[in-house]
Amino acid sequence: MVTEFSREGLKADILRHLTYTLGKDPEHASRYDWRVALSYAIRDRIVEPWFASTRRTWAEGRKRVYYLSMEFLIGRLLEDATVNLGLREAAVEVMAGFGQDFRTIVEDEPDAALGNGGLGRLAACFMESMATVGCPAYGYGIRYEHGLFRQRFEGGRQVETPEDWLRQTHPWEFARPESAYTIGFKGHVETQGGREVWVPGETVRASAHDTPVVGWKGRWANTLRLWAAEPTTLFDLERFNRGDYAAAAEPEALARTLSRVLYPDDTTYQGKELRLKQEFFLTSAALQDILRRFKAAGHALTDLPRHVAIQMNDTHPALAGPELVRILVDDEGMMFDTALDVARACLGYTNHTLLPEALERWATFTFGNVLPRHMQIVERIDSWHRRIYGPPHYVGIVKHHEVRMGELAFVMAHKVNGVSALHSDLVKRNLFPELNALHPGRIINQTNGVTPRRWLKMCNPALSGLIGQTIGEGWEDDLDRLRGLEAHVDDAGFRAAFGAAKRANKAALSDWIGRNEGVAVDPDAMFDVQVKRIHEYKRQLLNILECIAHWQAIRANPNGNWVPRVRIFGGKAAPGYAVAKEIIRLINDVSVVVNSDPEVRGLLKIVYPPNYNVSMAERLIPAADLSEQISTAGKEASGTGNMKFMMNGAPTIGTLDGANVEILEQVGAENFFLFGLTAEEVMKRRENPDHARDAILACQPLQDVLQMIAEGRFSPDEPDRYHGLVHRVWHHDYFLVASDFAAYHAAQGQAAAAYADRDRWLRMAAMNTARSGFFSSDRTIRGYMADIWSVDPAL
Repeated sequence: MVTEFSREGLKADILRHLTYTLGKDPEHASRYDWRVALSYAIRDRIVEPWFASTRRTWAEGRKRVYYLSMEFLIGRLLEDATVNLGLREAAVEVMAGFGQDFRTIVEDEPDAALGNGGLGRLAACFMESMATVGCPAYGYGIRYEHGLFRQRFEGGRQVETPEDWLRQTHPWEFARPESAYTIGFKGHVETQGGREVWVPGETVRASAHDTPVVGWKGRWANTLRLWAAEPTTLFDLERFNRGDYAAAAEPEALARTLSRVLYPDDTTYQGKELRLKQEFFLTSAALQDILRRFKAAGHALTDLPRHVAIQMNDTHPALAGPELVRILVDDEGMMFDTALDVARACLGYTNHTLLPEALERWATFTFGNVLPRHMQIVERIDSWHRRIYGPPHYVGIVKHHEVRMGELAFVMAHKVNGVSALHSDLVKRNLFPELNALHPGRIINQTNGVTPRRWLKMCNPALSGLIGQTIGEGWEDDLDRLRGLEAHVDDAGFRAAFGAAKRANKAALSDWIGRNEGVAVDPDAMFDVQVKRIHEYKRQLLNILECIAHWQAIRANPNGNWVPRVRIFGGKAAPGYAVAKEIIRLINDVSVVVNSDPEVRGLLKIVYPPNYNVSMAERLIPAADLSEQISTAGKEASGTGNMKFMMNGAPTIGTLDGANVEILEQVGAENFFLFGLTAEEVMKRRENPDHARDAILACQPLQDVLQMIAEGRFSPDEPDRYHGLVHRVWHHDYFLVASDFAAYHAAQGQAAAAYADRDRWLRMAAMNTARSGFFSSDRTIRGYMADIWSVDPAL
């Protein structure tokens, strides 16, 4: 409960920070000044539970979880923190008293550019849920100066420019210069006193920056520790004085490069080396920090698994296995087999992909050049595994002059988990069948979830307010209580209120699209949304091909009973991913033609706002009517966007893939638009070399669409622009766009018919919200705590 006293305290603290931290008086303060002052005042209120949580963890000797991830897509933090502390209403009132609009202030905060997509957003949700359920934890990542990239479109093409989120003060973090570690690369290994000693040829320092992550109601707070790379030697003064300024600055350039960009383009050798260095930089700094904290408590190193659980979020931190062994053997003098047992008992590995190209593999030359001691250790781990488990010759960590990071992570983890029921089954059967046979029971499932505090309470106050009025408070950290909405779904008044909440969100989004994209959209149209990383397996191509077919159908029958629709895309393509970039350009080219066509009279609009990020998701998801989850079955590990859309009352149109399977189970077939081949049918269809051609010839609308693209209908200045793309659909359609097109086209028709029946649609939408409780990341974290980490909640 926020009291008048706490409001006055917040007001006083904002003024204190404005005056003494920022050096401004209220009359001359900018929007930036007010935001930073408010942020510091809110951060002050997180410090106390943060300290208390840390003290209690130490005092009770609690086991800690250490979550290693290359991405933490945390987004804006100001509003999120006010919601979890129960201070949003107070902050709104206090800022209004200063003549400032709270919404304008929070939207001034830049998105922290620390991730790309689902992997990083999941890590952020997990950090918030660990704090909410009282799981003592640290998150470890890299403090990227420029993050992924800022996306803009020029002539429909994606153009990448650096993110600049750190140009301003980042008020949520505490610099910890005393927590810094030396990280080595390259060099050589020599024998000293009968043991192997690595002598690095390059070194940098990893310097810690801590962000407190507070849980619901401020009852517990954990730490997100991000590492910034700094030079061990600032610069070579002798070279500088000789006038060789560039060479003098080489140490600083190496360090800054390491923590500058997320996922540098690895199509060159230099790019590959940089990625591997980044991954080692993260894991080595984290492990040195973990062991420093552990040794400070006075425990024996063989007791490490009783006090430490380390989770590798995908293969990026898979070097944690060999690095922990190296530290235990080389620095602490432990026997190799003992060190292996200790490391494996601490480590867990979350697999996020079934795509072979996403399971990292490093050429042994690159790996051995950058990490010569670790190459020795990996080979020894491989030999140990063969000796103990006697695997067949085709199972191995080092094979065909490659280090296979998926196999390394599997062998070095005591538990391996997939992130949806279907995915975990495919990890066993298709990805690691031999290792699964050798280690039965090691692979388990932990279906992903999202935090309802950010993805419902914060981003959708209209709907969360209705939920509170209907079933009372307390659902925010007990999401299964949303089932209580089911009893109200048949009530016309509730459905009308549910529809009004959605309409308000759509009106706000329509205004935003008009201001930012210059496209007028009708908030009463169906908002059909696909937002995610642009990748062939996610099949944005299938969506835009169906958009073209839809447009043509309207033109052929302009007086038909059409449901007005706005098709919204969002997402970035990896800089080196040429096909994904081609799909982006096609979407933008099609939107220009469709949006300017007077014949469709606004019945169809296509909108693709650039630079999709967390803040844009917080606008789009509450306003979405239809959730596009249309990946090729067997390719999407889980998805988390699908859960956010469901929670916010958007029925799914989707394939039986990833967590769609469990969404369908929860919500029921009557509240889901299912189409397409199953994972088994996908594999069987690929056995026919003419599968794409057969599907296209059997579907006249698809033939017509591909013909229009090939003729240059959407690229009149360059008619052959998409010949390669059309050729791929006809002849190399690995992701089965053609085979699923007819079913998808039919399912879109079913969705339009359902939307036209207002009562039916509102019932479907409300049932999606009511049955979304399973997809809370609190449930997921409790599963990890029980099944992988063996950690008890402190709350």
